[in-house]
Amino acid sequence: MKRIRINTGKIGLVFRNGNYRKIVTEGAYWLLPNEDVFQYDLTKPFHPSIDLNILVKDEQLAHMLTVVEVRDNEIALQYENGNFKNVLGPGRYAYWKGVTDYSFIKADLSKIEVTENIDTNTIMRKEILPYVRVYAVESFEKGILLIDGKFSKVLDTGVYYFWKNAVVISVLKADLRQLQLEVSGQEILTKDKAALRVNFYTQYKVVDIIKALIENKDYEKQLYILMQLALREFIGTLSLDEMLEKKESISSYVLATLKDKAYNLGVEIRDCGVRDIILPGEMKEIMNQVLVAQKKAEANVIMRREETASTRSLLNTAKLMEENSMLFKLKEMEYVEKIADKINSISLSGGNQIIDQLKDIFVPRK
Repeated sequence: MKRIRINTGKIGLVFRNGNYRKIVTEGAYWLLPNEDVFQYDLTKPFHPSIDLNILVKDEQLAHMLTVVEVRDNEIALQYENGNFKNVLGPGRYAYWKGVTDYSFIKADLSKIEVTENIDTNTIMRKEILPYVRVYAVESFEKGILLIDGKFSKVLDTGVYYFWKNAVVISVLKADLRQLQLEVSGQEILTKDKAALRVNFYTQYKVVDIIKALIENKDYEKQLYILMQLALREFIGTLSLDEMLEKKESISSYVLATLKDKAYNLGVEIRDCGVRDIILPGEMKEIMNQVLVAQKKAEANVIMRREETASTRSLLNTAKLMEENSMLFKLKEMEYVEKIADKINSISLSGGNQIIDQLKDIFVPRK
């Protein structure tokens, strides 16, 4: 005979000749020589030395255990005293009742969406993330959920969780903010074969995400090509001079042309315009020469106009002075004043004749 003691928080399983006999709780016991006791901690999961199916046939032992069955397509989230502890894969697990409060949430991985009552902080734990697919749709976006390549639904702003399984899931997203697309350095021939380079921009916004992402492929590339074609269509029908005169009309033409076509792409054109029109080097030099010649001609016209007006004014003044001797004398005095402004000193010689001469200047003749 041998004596054993089971302490508080422990439990013992008695085996005789390797076969399970009974369970013993806290206390002291006498055992036969061919009997052995395996002690277990009630605060820890139960990992028996023999198959659990044999042990749970003992009703007393089965009543003291919580047994969790996890199937092949499932996982179980284990909580101890309300706190997440571990993830259980497929299998059978046993836990002692009474000391630690165990709870479990089973999740069916064959489903697509995470519908179980699992809070966000827990689902983002490193132990669970290998089983979950996470997609985020930002506040300025909308998304489209595809399941096995088929359209499922539109996703609004938020974070979405899906179980990781054999089902193929993808999320397409589109930016709903106002966007800008530029055609830079586009080479276009005018009607008179003048080569130009045009920089053009378009501001647009996605308004129908299904048309943009499902019904069309690469809607941005298609919109870019439509802009190119509209520019070529407008500029190609005009000569260089006509195009330069009507360059402000390019944006309105492109806007009107793209409106319906862009709607079929799921986008709305908000604004567009020409940033630059760049002429080749030789063409630019010729245009500069033409501009210089035009400005010179305008300057010559202005000079001739001013000369004519000045001559007409002199003629009118001469007629007035011819009719009025006092006016003629005032004009003489005006010129004398202008001459005097440029003289620092005057030396007089000739006696009384000088005074008589000055009188003749300032006194009008009768």
